[in-house]
Amino acid sequence: MKIEALRIKNFKAFKEVEMQDIPAFCVIVGANGTGKSTLFNIFGFLKDALTTNVTTALIKQGGNRGFQEVRSRNSEGSIEIEIKFREDSTSPLVTYLLQINERNGKAVVEREILKYRRGSGGQPWHFLDFREGKGVAVINELETVRDINDLKREEQSLKSPDILAVKGLAQFERFPAVVALGNLIENWHVSDFHISKARPEQETSYAEHLSREGENLSLVIQYLYQFHNKIFEEIVRKMKHRVPGITKVEARAIIYYVET
Repeated sequence: MKIEALRIKNFKAFKEVEMQDIPAFCVIVGANGTGKSTLFNIFGFLKDALTTNVTTALIKQGGNRGFQEVRSRNSEGSIEIEIKFREDSTSPLVTYLLQINERNGKAVVEREILKYRRGSGGQPWHFLDFREGKGVAVINELETVRDINDLKREEQSLKSPDILAVKGLAQFERFPAVVALGNLIENWHVSDFHISKARPEQETSYAEHLSREGENLSLVIQYLYQFHNKIFEEIVRKMKHRVPGITKVEARAIIYYVET
């Protein structure tokens, strides 16, 4: 899947930010304090909200003050996150909009919309539309629908207004549009790499994915070297070409012995 656009409103440092035409490989560069980490936090927040709930995700981002700490300072209204993506190059553009607010001191999903745009013109079709725990979802298979009047919608109620509709409905195959979004959020991996965290040696083991701050870099290298050697060699080849002075890279396990 490919994310094509991202819009953020009232989330920490981002009062109103929009990124369009995002390439498959994107490098974010900026001075300290300009919001690079906050951008990564958006993806982490969505994953936490999907696997738990919005309240827990807000507390993880902002501590005990939750919503009040995550919402941009001196801002009013809801936190908004909008993602536009495609499953592949031939798939229709999908838009997911999430609005989060507070009611009586508790976080709620004020609005959650999932919509498809069929073709280059016309209004997008809403496949999911929820407000504070109640709403409707389309149950048709996307490929079988040719007219908006053919959409079959089913009313649903969630256990709590701070639960994402895509979390509950993504478990059921009869909501294919929601399943696609759930898979996108659940399977992405975010890393805010810090070179200082990556330098210390790790005990012998391996890791398939880079951790949030990169402290397990040596374990990932060991994994690639041992199980995906062709990929490892390709990385080394590119490093030789781009980083002056590199001639060889080896992955060696460090084993610690304790005498008793």
